Amino acid sequence: MTRGHHFDPSQVLVMILAGGEGKRLYPLTLDRAKPAVPFGGRYRIIDIVLSNFVNSGLFRIKILTQYKSASLEEHIARVWRLSPILDHFIEAIPAQQRTGTSWFRGSADAVYQCQHVITDEKPEIVCIFGGDHVYKMDVRQVIDAHIERAAAATVAAIPVPKEEASDFGVLECDAQGRIVGFHEKVASPPTMPGNDKMCLASMGNYIFQTDVLIRELDRDATLESSKHDFGHDILPRMVADGQPVFAYDFMTNRVPGEDEHGRGYWRDIGTIEAYFHAQMDLISIHPAFNLYNTRWPLRTGVTHDPPAKFVFRDEAHARVGIATDSMVSHGCIISGGRIHRSVLSVGCRVNSFSEIEESILFERVQVGRNTRLRRCIIDKDVEVPSGVQVGFDLEADRKRFSVTENGIVVIPKRAKIDQSWHP
Repeated sequence: MTRGHHFDPSQVLVMILAGGEGKRLYPLTLDRAKPAVPFGGRYRIIDIVLSNFVNSGLFRIKILTQYKSASLEEHIARVWRLSPILDHFIEAIPAQQRTGTSWFRGSADAVYQCQHVITDEKPEIVCIFGGDHVYKMDVRQVIDAHIERAAAATVAAIPVPKEEASDFGVLECDAQGRIVGFHEKVASPPTMPGNDKMCLASMGNYIFQTDVLIRELDRDATLESSKHDFGHDILPRMVADGQPVFAYDFMTNRVPGEDEHGRGYWRDIGTIEAYFHAQMDLISIHPAFNLYNTRWPLRTGVTHDPPAKFVFRDEAHARVGIATDSMVSHGCIISGGRIHRSVLSVGCRVNSFSEIEESILFERVQVGRNTRLRRCIIDKDVEVPSGVQVGFDLEADRKRFSVTENGIVVIPKRAKIDQSWHP
């Protein structure tokens, strides 16, 4: 038994659903699955949920992939190597059409098609989590609550203001936290017990007793009317049957080393706007999602790139290599350019007299001289020629790139930018 907890970690299997297409993150998902999208300079989105489990002492993890999974699977194979001698593993499982000719038809069908993994490992408890949200969670505490309540299933949930809750799947609970109803994006959802201003929104993260999970997956697979989804079909059916399904209030989760400012931080970065603002939070003076908590690190692979370098201090001619309110990763060279409120991934170079503001640069982006970038997301291996301006004339930008309603310009991977373009 784990000290202070009510379960044996070797009896817990983690299954992460990472097959999402991420259409709303296009063009960042043009060549990669959503969980493989870079985040925070040197990480991928999948690193966030994997770090939560590894930091929680849970080391038996299967990642279910499907859509454009090569980049994601390569990252997992190269970066996330655990100790096989201790029976620890993080392994990707591509969609295999084991139960028929269809690809995954829903979150429950994804697990159903891979249930041989569960029967092979024979765990007592299965965690089924999404692979594309930004949050910190000590999963041990969720499993403890699940066991203490003798639950068949537990749904992690986050309190949201009632006026915003119509955008979520809301859990209706009794005073003991037992779920009595599911309400998917309804106009007037039920509020939390004891708090008529907040509703419990499902985070899409679930804990199941293994025998219950297998039984419900088998039953769901026979129902032609089912969407084969946990939140839409499996869990509401269990509640209707009277099975003990409980909500876990994410606000009660205590992550080691975190202060109150970060409690309950959870973001679905499914849109370019949400993705952009989550990264802008990282560079704030007191970010809600803190990358500098050594007791709960965000883990990823090591890099052999040299430290970031800032060169030139010719203030008389405005040729100064400087970055303010920014994150600059290994291997970057800021050669006489100015960076403000931006995130630079590994291996970027910014040349003299250029200005970059409120932008996110992926790996190996090269920025020429006298270039100005504002509110841009530039995918990897893009060379921005000298003298180009992006983010200042949005009508001109829309003719060449993807631009959101709020004016965030997204330049896709390896895009060719015409050097003669001066909007």
